[in-house]
Amino acid sequence: MASVNHTHIHPNYHPPNYQKSSGFDILNPLRRLVDSIQIKNYRLAHLICQIIPCCCPFEREIRLFGRNFHIPALCKLNPLYDNFVGLRFRALSFLSDECGEDVTKYIC
Repeated sequence: MASVNHTHIHPNYHPPNYQKSSGFDILNPLRRLVDSIQIKNYRLAHLICQIIPCCCPFEREIRLFGRNFHIPALCKLNPLYDNFVGLRFRALSFLSDECGEDVTKYIC
């Protein structure tokens, strides 16, 4: 079977750049810590998938005085949101690929 090489470039992809223009980011060590977590344990992967929700739990549609109000997803205001989503994805991938488990129960 012949191997396939991925040769085209994605114009909208930019690797994460944790350096801001000011040169100092107080959350950079925490971001790197979350990104460096390797999922090698079945129980840890399950715990991460249970703790980190698949969608923002704060987004709501409420009805008040006969009018509908939409409360937007506030999770994206978290400066570590992308890092936690990446961690959850790595845990789901570990459970699916390495353990052969059905992960549909963790997907919204």
